[in-house]
Amino acid sequence: MHSVDATTDRMIRSVLAYAENRLRLDPVPLDEGARDPAALDVVVKGLLGEDGHDPDQVLGVWASTLAPAVISADSPRFLGFIPAAPTKASLLFDMLISCASIQGISWLEAGGAIHAENQVLRLIADRAGMPESAGGCFVSGGSAGNLSALVVAREVAKRKAGTGRRWRVAVGADAHSSIVNTLRILELDPLTVHTDDHRVTGAALRAAVEADGDPSSIAAVVATSGTTNAGIIDDLAGVSTVARELGAWFHVDGAYGGAGLFAPSVRRKYDGIEHADSFVVDPHKWLFAPFDCAALLYRDPSIARSVHKQDAAYLDVIHGTPGEWNPTDYAYHLTRRARGLPLWFSLAVHGVRAYTDAIETAIGLARQAAAEVQSRDYLELIREPELGVVLFRRVGWAPGQYAEWADRLLHDQVAFIPPTAWQGETVARFAFLHPRTPMDLVREILDRMS
Repeated sequence: MHSVDATTDRMIRSVLAYAENRLRLDPVPLDEGARDPAALDVVVKGLLGEDGHDPDQVLGVWASTLAPAVISADSPRFLGFIPAAPTKASLLFDMLISCASIQGISWLEAGGAIHAENQVLRLIADRAGMPESAGGCFVSGGSAGNLSALVVAREVAKRKAGTGRRWRVAVGADAHSSIVNTLRILELDPLTVHTDDHRVTGAALRAAVEADGDPSSIAAVVATSGTTNAGIIDDLAGVSTVARELGAWFHVDGAYGGAGLFAPSVRRKYDGIEHADSFVVDPHKWLFAPFDCAALLYRDPSIARSVHKQDAAYLDVIHGTPGEWNPTDYAYHLTRRARGLPLWFSLAVHGVRAYTDAIETAIGLARQAAAEVQSRDYLELIREPELGVVLFRRVGWAPGQYAEWADRLLHDQVAFIPPTAWQGETVARFAFLHPRTPMDLVREILDRMS
């Protein structure tokens, strides 16, 4: 399995040819998604057994049956959830990382890879206005980043006031589900801030704290820079002020929307993010990197290191290395892939301006789509888009009609645009991210609702 023989040589050629064909797709097709497991079982039956199979046969099963059963999140027709649009450069370099089995655990083992990743982290920190001291690491996604950051927040609170009490985190009602899950894992209780317009402001947070009457129990305040469902950016400046008054850790979840820091048209909406104690943004979303990749930054990474650093006899050797920066010290992980490298390569190849233009394109698509919605008397725009998400309703439709519309669009390979919910009502939602999504496609989707 580890030598290059005739079978391996043929496998290399076949797999690289498949990868090349996939990379050359322009645009990437949508594909079909979920299929009956029983039908898939028929195709893969017997592939995993005591004896192996011809690699071309196995690759053929993947290409003909399994791959089409995966909706391509990098297709410009993928307009549901939060799409992906990795650059060709990032995908190519991701292949290099895989075929070289490059890891990014410690400076001792992977100083070159980590130095490149840190260059990207510095770029993001600068865009956020964080100090020169800021640093962190790349993790698998926003969930891992939020968990790692709030572990630090909890430990900081315990160090200040001691153990033996139940800590809480102030969080908006529209915070990402991973925040809620993180609080449950860490046995932290939420102080949920409700607002009429779904945007957490400093005033709303202060009012919630005052009404609650137990501010000393708040270990952290979480704000969102781009909610997943509606793309709403909280009042980061106002929320950060209240967090400082409370002496609480200020965390910003920008997993989806944090990339808007690179877009001049919306940059002012992020004012206050420079005060964050920790910040997460997912490059596998709006910074056009492959899955999986999230940037986790700390204002003072030494605090995070004091919480996350793992001690063991076999790990002593990685500490104390000149120039040491061990990504394993800044999140709950130990083993990690050097997942920031594809972004580093793509940024170096294309330049930051190209990223700015691509992000601005998605913002422009959302604004144009909102105008298209407003031009049709059978549609209603729910709120003006702040970033790349557009919420709207079809007047008179019941939930089942939204589902039928979405199913037909996918069946016809027009678009993947599943409905969502807004204040208990089933509605439609565009999530623009891919800069090559055409407005003619948007018009076709809306026309199918008439």
